[in-house]
Amino acid sequence: MRSARRSAIRLLQLMMVASVVLPLVLFGFAAWLSYRHEQAVADDRIERSLDILHEHTLKVFQTVERAIAEVNEIVRGMTDDAIRADQPRLHERMKRIVDALPQLRAIFLIDREGRPLASSQLVQVPADLRSRERSFFNVQFAGDVGTYVSEVVEPRLAAFGTPFFVLSRRRPSADGTFHGVIAVAVVPQYFEEFYALIGRSPGSLYALIRADGKFLARYPEPPEHLRTQGPSSGLETAIAQGWERRIDTIRSKIDDTERRIGYRKLEGFPVYAIAGVETSATRGEWMSTMAGHLIFGVPATLFILLILAIALRRTRRLHAEAERREAAEAALRQAQRLEAIGHLTGGVAHDFNNLLMIIGGSAERLRRDLTSEKHGRLLDMIMNATSRGESLTRQLLAFSRRQMLTPAVIDLTQRLPELKDMLTRSLRDDITPEVVVPDESCAVKVDPSELELALLNLAVNARDAMPNGGTLTIAVQPMVLKGRATEEGLSGDFVAIRVADTGSGIAPDILPHVFEPFFTTKEVGKGTGLGLSQVYGFAKQSGGTATVTSTVGRGTAITLYLPRTQELPAPSTAPLKAEAAPRRAGTVLVVEDSPEVAEVATAYFQQLGYMVKQVATANEALELLAKDAKIDLVFSDILMPGGMNGLELGHAIRRRYPAMPVLLATGYSDSVRDAVEQGFIVLQKPFDLAALEQALREARTPKVEPAPGIAG
Repeated sequence: MRSARRSAIRLLQLMMVASVVLPLVLFGFAAWLSYRHEQAVADDRIERSLDILHEHTLKVFQTVERAIAEVNEIVRGMTDDAIRADQPRLHERMKRIVDALPQLRAIFLIDREGRPLASSQLVQVPADLRSRERSFFNVQFAGDVGTYVSEVVEPRLAAFGTPFFVLSRRRPSADGTFHGVIAVAVVPQYFEEFYALIGRSPGSLYALIRADGKFLARYPEPPEHLRTQGPSSGLETAIAQGWERRIDTIRSKIDDTERRIGYRKLEGFPVYAIAGVETSATRGEWMSTMAGHLIFGVPATLFILLILAIALRRTRRLHAEAERREAAEAALRQAQRLEAIGHLTGGVAHDFNNLLMIIGGSAERLRRDLTSEKHGRLLDMIMNATSRGESLTRQLLAFSRRQMLTPAVIDLTQRLPELKDMLTRSLRDDITPEVVVPDESCAVKVDPSELELALLNLAVNARDAMPNGGTLTIAVQPMVLKGRATEEGLSGDFVAIRVADTGSGIAPDILPHVFEPFFTTKEVGKGTGLGLSQVYGFAKQSGGTATVTSTVGRGTAITLYLPRTQELPAPSTAPLKAEAAPRRAGTVLVVEDSPEVAEVATAYFQQLGYMVKQVATANEALELLAKDAKIDLVFSDILMPGGMNGLELGHAIRRRYPAMPVLLATGYSDSVRDAVEQGFIVLQKPFDLAALEQALREARTPKVEPAPGIAG
C-alpha cells in the first residue's frame, strides 16, 4: 500500500518536474537559436555598414589624390624660387580646391629641406617653419611610397584650426630625385559627422584606422590620450597577421567594451574602415525578443504546474493521516528510546560512581593498614581500575552532556607544553608530538580534567590513525569568530586548539558522524565510540564547539574552540597529603542512603579530624539537626530516597539554620546545575581525601555571592 502511494506521488512529482524542465529545455534551445540569429543579423549589419564606409572613404581618398594631382599640374616645371615668388596666385588656386572639398583643411607645398613653399591657408607662409620632424615628410624623403597617410597631428599655426591627418605624395621630377612634398590636410571631423549620421543604432562603432592601430577618425570619439588600439589589441594583431577583411569579437583597450568588429582594407591605402556593435547591444535585442516569448510561456507553464501541484496535494491528503500516524509512532518510539538511554546512562553513572567511591575509599584505607610491597601492587591495580572506571563514567556523562564541570582559568600557552609528556606517553615511539603555542597569553575558563581528557582522547585517536607513524601537532591560536556556519554561529574572542595528525584520514561519508556517541570505525573491542563524543560535549559545555576536517591519505585535524577569558589563572596550591595527621575540626552530619558510601565518607572525615554522625534520609537529618545543636556541617548526597533529595535538604537547612555550611555530593544528578547556580558546593563522586578537604574549605568559607560553576 505504501509502495503504491509512493509510486503515485513520484509520478506526479516527475510530471511537475517535467512541466518545468521540458519548457526550460525548449526555451533554452529557442534562446540559443535566437541568439545565433541576432548574431547573424548583427554581422550582416556590420557587413553592410563596412560596404558603405569602404566606398565612402575610398572616394574621399581618391578625391584627395586628384587634388594632389591637380596641384602637381599647377606647379609642374616650376622651381622652388618660382613657387615662392608666385605664392599669392598659388594660394588662391589651392584655396579654391580646398573650399570645394569640405573634407579638406589645407594644401601645402614643401621643398626638399622641409620648408613650406605655398599654402592654401596663408598667402605668405613663414620662412622659418619646418616639417622635417613630420612623418609625412620623412617617409617621402626616405623613398617614394606613393600616397602616404599620416597619423592625426596637431597644427602649428592657428590658421590650420583643429587636428588633422595628412595625405602626401612626392613632387615628381624628371631625374627621379626628391624635390619635396605635396601634402593635403584632411579633417577627421568630416568622417566622424558621416559616421554619426549612419550610426544611430545603440552601441554602434565606426572608425578609420591605420595599419599600425592609430585612429584617424572614430565615432564615438575616444579620449584624447587614447588614440591607438595598442600592440596587444585583438584588432591590431589580426591586421598584423595580414587579414584584409574579417569580423571578430574584440574587447577594446580604449573603453574596455566588448564589441563585434568588422574591418576592411582600402585598396591602395594602408588604412582600414571599421564598423562594429557592442555585444551588450546585441544581447539586449536578444533578451528583448526572448522576453516577449516569456510573457506567454511563463503563465502557461505556471498554470500547468499549478494544476499538477493541486493534484499532488490532493493525492498526498488521501494518505497523509496514515503517514502522520506512522511518523508519530516512530517519533514516540525514538523519544522513548532516547529517554531510556538517558535514564540508563544517569542511573549507571550514579550507581557506578557509588561503587567506585566504595572501592577507591576502601583501597585507600587498606593502603594505610597494609604496607607490604605485594599488597601495595595489588592496591595499585585496584586504584588504577578505579581511575579507569571513573574515566568511563565521565565519558558516559559526556554522552548526555550532564557531567559536572569545575571550571578554572588556564593559560593554554603555559599549560599545553606541560601536558606534552602526558600526551607523549599515550603515543608510540614512531609518532612525533609537536606543541605550538603563541607568545601571548591564551587564557580559557574550563574544567582542567576534562580538557586533559579531551586532549588525551584526541591523541589516542591520532595514534590509531597513524599505524606507520607520523606527526601529531597540537597548536594554540587566539581567534575572533564572526558567526560563520562552519563554527556553529559562534562569535567573539576564542582560543583554538588544533590537533592534527598525518594519518590515513577519514572518508567524506563518515566525517559527519565522528562526534556521534558510540560511533566508531575501530574493530570490536578496540573503541567505545565515546572519545570524540566527550571532546565535543566538553567543548559545547564550555561555551565553544569542536570541528573536524580531513583528507583521505593526508590526515585529520580536529579544532576545539574555547571562549577566551581575561581572568588570570589562580596560583597553584599544594595538594593535601592523605597521610597528614588528623585534627579535630568539628562535627559533620553525613546524609547518605548507601551504607558503604557512608562508611567511606565517614572514614575520610575522621581522617580530617571530624566527628561524624550518620543518617540515611533527609527527614532523619532534619530531625537530628532539630535535636542536636552541636553539628558544624552537613554533608549530603543529592540523590536519595524518601521524598526529599539533597538539594531540597540544603534549602531547608538554609532556611532554618542560615549559618550552617552544606556540602553536596553526587555521582550524577539533573539537579547539579541548580545546586551550583544557587551557591552550593558540589563534590563529584568518586572523590579522594584531597578533593574532600578542598570542598570542605570552600563550603566553610563565607561567600558574598554564589560560587561559579558549569553543569549540564
